[in-house]
Amino acid sequence: MIRFVLCALLLALGSPASAAAPPNIIIFLVDDMGVMDTSLPFLTDAAGQPKRYPLNDYYRTPNMERLAARGIRFNNFCAMSVCSPTRISILTGQNAARHHTTNWINPDKDNAGPQGPPDWNWQGLKKTDVTLPHLMEDNGYRTIHVGKGHFGPRAFEGAEPKNLGFDINIAGCSIGAPGSYYGMENYGNRKGAKKPGAAVPGLEKYWGTQTFLTEALTLEAKDAVSGAVKEKQPFFLYFANYAVHAPFNSDPRFADHYKDSGKPEAAQAFATLIEGMDKSLGDMLDHLDALGVADNTLIFFLGDNGSDAPLGDEHAVACAAPLRGKKGAHYEGGMRVPFIAAWAKADSENEYQKKLPIPAGVIQPQIAAVYDLFPTILNLTGKQSPKDYIVDGSKLDTLLTGKADPERKEEFLMHYPHSPHRSNYFTSYRLGDWKVIYHYVPSVDSENSHYQLYNLKKDPFEQTNLAPTETAELRRMMEGLIAAMNREDAVYPVDKDGTTRMKPQIP
Repeated sequence: MIRFVLCALLLALGSPASAAAPPNIIIFLVDDMGVMDTSLPFLTDAAGQPKRYPLNDYYRTPNMERLAARGIRFNNFCAMSVCSPTRISILTGQNAARHHTTNWINPDKDNAGPQGPPDWNWQGLKKTDVTLPHLMEDNGYRTIHVGKGHFGPRAFEGAEPKNLGFDINIAGCSIGAPGSYYGMENYGNRKGAKKPGAAVPGLEKYWGTQTFLTEALTLEAKDAVSGAVKEKQPFFLYFANYAVHAPFNSDPRFADHYKDSGKPEAAQAFATLIEGMDKSLGDMLDHLDALGVADNTLIFFLGDNGSDAPLGDEHAVACAAPLRGKKGAHYEGGMRVPFIAAWAKADSENEYQKKLPIPAGVIQPQIAAVYDLFPTILNLTGKQSPKDYIVDGSKLDTLLTGKADPERKEEFLMHYPHSPHRSNYFTSYRLGDWKVIYHYVPSVDSENSHYQLYNLKKDPFEQTNLAPTETAELRRMMEGLIAAMNREDAVYPVDKDGTTRMKPQIP
């Protein structure tokens, strides 16, 4: 009997339970937040130093600044230019061109557009798909979804995040925007609501109160994290705020900060949504400290596509000024998003911080993208994707330490074979300093040509189209674009008769 007890004790001491606790992971995703929607500067000058622009002085995001001071921010981090493609790329590690959800998902119908590809994946994710939460769940994590889902239409499996590997789902469903941010309006769940199909599910305990939606989600996220910590279970929190997507309901907690700004009413409301989101981030950081798990929690903060800030007529196209374009566009303002990675609290003795030491206050200039989170998180937590599963993302480990990664191919493919939106039927391809945009149906915005070509090092704001003059470079970039499309088995728009695929051509 004594021998049995001693053996059991030795086994317990040598078991994984006695090793360092696996790191907690938080993806803090903001809807429609572009790289300029913050007081934290992401763009840099010629010397690589952060450079402030007028919009940085308009917004108030002290907790983004707080997080960036603890970690690293990327100024060339790319997302798809609309939401569902990005969200599915985060969960699958695949480019939208490969997983074929290339447009935002309408909850109730196929919204390919008049000449959109008939075989695009408008039904979104399915129960059997390989997803990050499924893999994290298999690895012993409590997987928590809070906020916006938008992974599939209302009548399909992707509408319910629990089908995709999340143990807990709070307020996630098929909708892409809330019916209302106001608790007094039950977040859209009331008779006579303008958009009854956009009502946020659950959260009934906040109905009829002054609790703003962002605050309600934050309270629920804190409670879910507390539950995991109490059970001594590592957690994977995917916290996807509905903010800062329209409707632009003003958050009364912050309205006074912008009333004398001279900006339009909608722009003031948008700024309150930004500040409310930032408070949510700060509240989560404080909560991790209070629970004593901040040193073992890694946070990835990012936006899902470019800005949709309603800044008035003068910014109708360039609400991400000085970047050109906005959400949905083929320009950098449509697909460049804020990205910060940091341990919630620095601890040089933490095993995982030793494995992935993230420097404080550093800006990383190399290109990275949303699908890179998938292999990065799996590698850190000791899990691998299935053997035959294709992952387009690359591990960010070297970049997160502030170093350059010479082995990394600096490219990004953004494929949008749909209409209508701010840009229609296009594919853009970045490779190093160069960017090419192919328009399947040339328009006035595309300078009435199939091709636009920019050198982003010399022309970061995409003002001079070099396609007519740099013909050799245009050909090289189009060859790269077509190779990437073939590699990812992309789907293409069709001609007006709906009979022929419109594929990009080398000039």
